[in-house]
Amino acid sequence: MNRWFYGKHRRFLPLFRVTLSASVMLWAGCADHLAKTDRIAADYKLEKRHLIGRGFTHLAYYSRGRNHGSTLHVYLSGDGSPWIGGTRIATDPTPRNPVTLRLMSMDPDPSLFLGRPCYHGLAQSSACDPSKWTSGRYSEAVVASMAEALQGFVNQNGYENVVLIGYSGGGVLAWLIAERAGNAKALVTIAANLDIDAWTELHGYTPLHDSLNPATRGPLPSQIRQLHVVGERDTNVPPSLVRAALNDVDDPPGDNVDPRTTLAVKFASHRCCWEALWPDILEDIRHMSIMWAKET
Repeated sequence: MNRWFYGKHRRFLPLFRVTLSASVMLWAGCADHLAKTDRIAADYKLEKRHLIGRGFTHLAYYSRGRNHGSTLHVYLSGDGSPWIGGTRIATDPTPRNPVTLRLMSMDPDPSLFLGRPCYHGLAQSSACDPSKWTSGRYSEAVVASMAEALQGFVNQNGYENVVLIGYSGGGVLAWLIAERAGNAKALVTIAANLDIDAWTELHGYTPLHDSLNPATRGPLPSQIRQLHVVGERDTNVPPSLVRAALNDVDDPPGDNVDPRTTLAVKFASHRCCWEALWPDILEDIRHMSIMWAKET
């Protein structure tokens, strides 16, 4: 049988070997991305968890923090690498550079990094298919599972308040989770494409038809304070896109007009230099927590 395959189809073997080699390299790259994230988490002494959501398992990292309290900061990562070269769907979209995890490592308050469905080595799970990191990366199924996984963790660990913090596409998810998290007190987005329709149109990307769009969903509950931070040099998510998205959601908040919704423009690009800016942003988050504590 093996001789027949080789003899009759030997002209296809080079292509087969190239395809097999490419697949092995792709999976090795995915394993490297997860291993890198695990190494960073271990360096910062974060506890690795697997949380069960609605139909999906979520990788999570937990820090009890130096400041003990009843408020949990929840960090959500960007979209990672859904596509390879803009034409091929990735086998695993795990971010190559875990910016969000690095930001969390600087946070002295109790913090949770909540992974997205099918990311971080879980893409081969039975519930996963490429839509979960392409057209449906912000879908109802994704948001519902993350919200359920988060609520289970919050209940189990006795946290009373939640601050949702999302970088890039993680900011979109943070907004969508805030809609349904009854204990959410604050939403913080960093370089977040809050109007996904305008964002895909700006870059000529395929529309995310299977996803929810914060810009079309109306205001968040009034008790949630919002801080939206953008980079003035960001060409991926320019400040004008975020400002327009906030104006579409509610009457124009402007810059620092509404005390519950603040748009802050920093000297940064999409990837640089959020770690350097993070201590100051953490101070802004602490100020928000003081304000909501006075109201309760």
